[in-house]
Amino acid sequence: MKEQHLILGVGELLWDVLPEGLRLGGAPANFTVMAGRLGNHAAILSRIGRDDPGRRAVDLLDPLPTDASHLQVDRTHETGRVTVALKDGQQEYIIHQPVAWDFMELSNEWVQLAQRADAICFGSLAQRSPESRQTIQTLAAQTSSSCVRVFDVNLRAPFYSSEVVQESLELATVMKMNDAEVAQVMTLLGLPAEKDLEPATLRLGADRLLAEFPMLQMVAVTRGGHGSLLVTRDEWHAHPGFPAKVADTIGAGDAFTAALTHYLLRGATLETLNEAGNRWGAWVASQSGAMPVLPEGVRAGIAAAIET
Repeated sequence: MKEQHLILGVGELLWDVLPEGLRLGGAPANFTVMAGRLGNHAAILSRIGRDDPGRRAVDLLDPLPTDASHLQVDRTHETGRVTVALKDGQQEYIIHQPVAWDFMELSNEWVQLAQRADAICFGSLAQRSPESRQTIQTLAAQTSSSCVRVFDVNLRAPFYSSEVVQESLELATVMKMNDAEVAQVMTLLGLPAEKDLEPATLRLGADRLLAEFPMLQMVAVTRGGHGSLLVTRDEWHAHPGFPAKVADTIGAGDAFTAALTHYLLRGATLETLNEAGNRWGAWVASQSGAMPVLPEGVRAGIAAAIET
């Protein structure tokens, strides 16, 4: 049996407060759960409060194939939460602050994990505070030269800045964003920004980012129900996506990122990376919540479809 890859998801672990109740989430947590389900040693690096929501988060993660043993516990700040409301059919977020994941500390334990990691995924939202920003960027910088460093853009107003995007891209080997974020990112970086969302325009933006950031090796752009685009310096591939009866889209992009990372570590082609990302993203979108129950038969079926 192949040795498991060590994959780290670093950043926010929080409760989404939805009209129908509470759901555990946060992009790095969603990413880590899916990475674990794909057979990796996936560890979540975040910080929770010494409170009931924090204990419930650990209880929920415990039976999942996710290593939650490295979570930090904050004596002062509460476990993160996001109030999600629907306005005119669109989701609106109130991301409460300050919370525990705003104060992630750079521990020796975390540094040692980063040094051993085969892949690390971090976003922009968890870098809204100076403390966590420093911790996240130091961890990414401590990884080996062969480590896949994924910057998952997650622009949630007002919690992003040109500095965070610039500094993160200087560390990343892979960047993932959705099509609506491309023009925003280009504007933040002072690069030419096109407004339309056509694949050719998105590819032009990806080419500009690859030219601007020497460390960057791939730009991944998700396009909702229209699939995704992967661009490297040598080639590109567009995927039309898979039709899905959408329950909700929470966590679908994170599943895409986890599948992309998993198969990238196995040396897969862009076509396979796109196939894997879209199949897993579509499955999560067809389920309720970001961490739905995954029957073994479903997992094996999707894995087999990707392999072929």
